[in-house]
Amino acid sequence: MASVEVRSVRKSAALRPRGPTKVQPARSMSLDYKYSAARAGVEAGPAPNGVGRRAAADEEEGEAVPPEGDADSPYSSKATTTEEEGSAGGGGEANSASSAAATPRRPSPAAAAGPSPRDTRWGDTSSYGAKKKNRVFCQLPNGDWALCTVITTSGDESVLKVPEGKVLRLKTESLQPANPEILDGVDDLMQLSYLSEPSVLYNLQYRYSQDMIYTKAGPVLVAVNPFKKVALYGNEYIKAYRNKTMDSPHVYAIADSALREMKRDEVNQSIIISGESGAGKTETAKIAMQYLASLGGGSGIEYEILQTNPILEAFGNAKTLRNDNSSRFGKLIEIHFSTTGRICGAMIQTFLLEKSRVVQCAVGERSYHIFYQLCAGAPTTLREKLNLKKVDEYKYLKQSCCYSIAGVDDAEMFRAVTEAMNIVHISKEDQDNVFAMVSAVLWLGDVSFTIIDNENHVEITVEEAAETVSRLLGCSIEDLNLVLSKRHMKVNNENIVQKLTLTQATDTRDALAKALYASLFEWLVEQINKSLSVGKRRTGRSISILDIYGFESFDKNSFEQFCINYANERLQQHFNRHLFKLEQEEYVEDGIDWAKVEFEDNQDCLNLFEKKPLGLLSLLDEESTFPNATDLTFANKLKQHLDTNSCFRGERGKAFTVRHYAGEVAYDTSGFLEKNRDLLHMDSIQFLAKCKLSIPQTFASKMLAQSDNLESIPYRPSVADSQKLSVAMKFKGQLFQLMQRLESTTPHFIRCIKPNNLQLPAIYGQELVLQQLKCCGVLEVVRISRSGYPTRMTHQKFARRYGFLLLEDVASQDPLSVSVAILHQFNILPEMYQVGYTKLFFRTGQIGNLENTRNRTLHGVLRVQSCFRGYQARRHASERIRGVLALQSCSYPSHCLVHFTVFLVAVSFSPAHAYCMGWLLFSSCSHSC
Repeated sequence: MASVEVRSVRKSAALRPRGPTKVQPARSMSLDYKYSAARAGVEAGPAPNGVGRRAAADEEEGEAVPPEGDADSPYSSKATTTEEEGSAGGGGEANSASSAAATPRRPSPAAAAGPSPRDTRWGDTSSYGAKKKNRVFCQLPNGDWALCTVITTSGDESVLKVPEGKVLRLKTESLQPANPEILDGVDDLMQLSYLSEPSVLYNLQYRYSQDMIYTKAGPVLVAVNPFKKVALYGNEYIKAYRNKTMDSPHVYAIADSALREMKRDEVNQSIIISGESGAGKTETAKIAMQYLASLGGGSGIEYEILQTNPILEAFGNAKTLRNDNSSRFGKLIEIHFSTTGRICGAMIQTFLLEKSRVVQCAVGERSYHIFYQLCAGAPTTLREKLNLKKVDEYKYLKQSCCYSIAGVDDAEMFRAVTEAMNIVHISKEDQDNVFAMVSAVLWLGDVSFTIIDNENHVEITVEEAAETVSRLLGCSIEDLNLVLSKRHMKVNNENIVQKLTLTQATDTRDALAKALYASLFEWLVEQINKSLSVGKRRTGRSISILDIYGFESFDKNSFEQFCINYANERLQQHFNRHLFKLEQEEYVEDGIDWAKVEFEDNQDCLNLFEKKPLGLLSLLDEESTFPNATDLTFANKLKQHLDTNSCFRGERGKAFTVRHYAGEVAYDTSGFLEKNRDLLHMDSIQFLAKCKLSIPQTFASKMLAQSDNLESIPYRPSVADSQKLSVAMKFKGQLFQLMQRLESTTPHFIRCIKPNNLQLPAIYGQELVLQQLKCCGVLEVVRISRSGYPTRMTHQKFARRYGFLLLEDVASQDPLSVSVAILHQFNILPEMYQVGYTKLFFRTGQIGNLENTRNRTLHGVLRVQSCFRGYQARRHASERIRGVLALQSCSYPSHCLVHFTVFLVAVSFSPAHAYCMGWLLFSSCSHSC
């Protein structure tokens, strides 16, 4: 837990900037403030659009909600009523519309017999005295919370009626107050009167049961995976969110906000999508891209961007035990925009493809989709050319005993992939080469070996598999046998040929298969980036969408989960920095009265990974350099140096446990060192370079280029120098580059939630959802947002943007005076903003109202100007016509009148060109006109 105390930060008034004496200074809002609205009702039923009901207190940034009786007012009185947590049962009446409220920013102290300290930080979990007919939450023996009605209360016990009709008798102190019925299913958790575990779980479950899968948690969008198709997408919804006729929480709304802020603030944006494996991150990223492509389309590049998804999913996604379409790599797509706001290009960056899945797959899972799609959908000519078999006949694929996904047609998906390749301009020849490499990887797994002596040395068995691999790669059988059964080494300037054992040859074969597939994936991404390359219209403004693997914890967790969970720790730190640390630090630095909010900090876990020289990554890299090191010696080294760390626990044998922000994960170090080294022998690279086909030659050239100017590895002189940098260190470098890019953008967060582990619709597991909400810090976000000021703007920018709206001339005044005058002219209530040393801080909805007033004013100015200019043009044309008619009534020859008429008409369009034309016409005329 971050060690931050709840305290009010107040600085000397003498240090604050002073406005004009005639303007009252802005007040700071007290911790127990209370303000009311002219209307605090909430629509009781779902909205006609089917997206969900909307509380009246919900005001989105950039949305105009005019008050009753004054549609043009820049300030909306439609605001949330914050109520103080009163005596027993206060605010719990179901029919009290005025209780549509937010909790105080400082939760009341818990009673001695109240909830545990773990729960008190969640908000309103103080002791509760039940009243008859009150709605309350009680915890059932299975741990789930149920919404009950109080029948009677006697002493410290209450008799409750649960929804199933059963009657329970429980301790009153164990009950949690429920929100009034009018708040059931509100689309923003900030509107809940009681911000507690059961109230949040009930609200999300209520919306989920009605297919309202999106809910706001302050500035964060919570997306619950429906595991089915829901009618929330398409052109009608895109148009509605673009025109602001729909304001319910949605991925479209997040993408629209990013696009508008990019144009308004001229700052790059990022949409960071996170969540566990199977929570729906990949689909959410595609939905966000769909909206941006629709609004920024026009050049055709947006369609190409969308068509990258089928390709990357086919080659980078796979079926796991928790997700039928799990991304086994990280992806950041950076979409660039032109000065007119149109998409002008994109760039894709990928991270840590799970190469081990190519050669080894757990039972019940699948390898990468493209293997199954190719075998199922390849046309006859391609099938014969690649000598394809059925999927259950390949050794690499049949070890998992899983060949299909329910509801997915692999043949149809293959056709979608080839069509997408055509759209992103991958030629037919290159496509054939790609599929040849995919087939070669499959056939490599079927290459077998024959033992040739008593020392277990081997040679490849010349049969169908070896012959097909050599043909697909464009090499000879002899070269393939040489690279898989022998190894060339150079020791003391002497070349030595070492024969490989069966185990060594099998490892060499699998290493070559993994390297081929990983190189093919990188090559595909490069080709896509060439197709999407940013043109000359690039402005430097972009929106990045991050879709990266979610936190993973399986029965057996290996090196891949180790790296994936480390990446998630880094992303969680980024989330914490922007929504907790930086937010609160900015309030303090700008002199804003503020009570700090406590939140979960994962810095200790990050230190465990990154600390030098005794962090997990450093110790792993050190052990990987020792030739005689084993996975067991690595595990023992970790226990020796890290046992005192609170986030680490050594286990028996080769295992260790890390306490992540999302929970404890036990890792098995088996294979850690080999996967971290990921060594591909130089013989294999030279073998690819000698192949006749261009694509394996390209792979080899890139590998060799990476090894330039590097020193050789002392104990393995023939190992490819390009492999000197370990996988973990490469990944750490990529991750730091990613975080630097994200830090330079304005982030928008989407937290995806998996409601059940069965991947079935209409099932909502409270314990699973609650665990994810806690890991994501959703409740802390709501608490800090409800009590904070999410919108801020410097005095200079605010005055420059809205100063022209003032009724009196303020050109000579300083920006702070102009800003304060604007606030007072538009009657923005003092509790809706605070004036800092350098910035103005606003509560939700205030800038949106000012923006709408500004837009209406500018629209009016343009309308007046267009009317006046139209009047001038019509009057000018009328005068010219009268002049033409007067000339035509004169006695000049007809051709002179034509000359002069042309001259007058030309004057009305371009005087400069008219004079030149007139000189030419009149100089050629024989009359004295």
